[in-house]
Amino acid sequence: MSPERQLAEVRFLTVAEVAAIMRVSKMTVYRMVHGGELPAVRVGRSFRVPASAVDDYLKNSFVETA
Repeated sequence: MSPERQLAEVRFLTVAEVAAIMRVSKMTVYRMVHGGELPAVRVGRSFRVPASAVDDYLKNSFVETA
């Protein structure tokens, strides 16, 4: 599969959508993006986060408790 085709199939989410999925505020998502914890693409004055990045972040954030 060509790189252009792969990029065209990436699903991007808005900051508000990411905040709703993660059940945090939009400001928290902005902090995560600016802090490098969550990759994002800047489109004009807004950010778009790949859905796969949100999935990966959540999968790697689970904590085992006793």
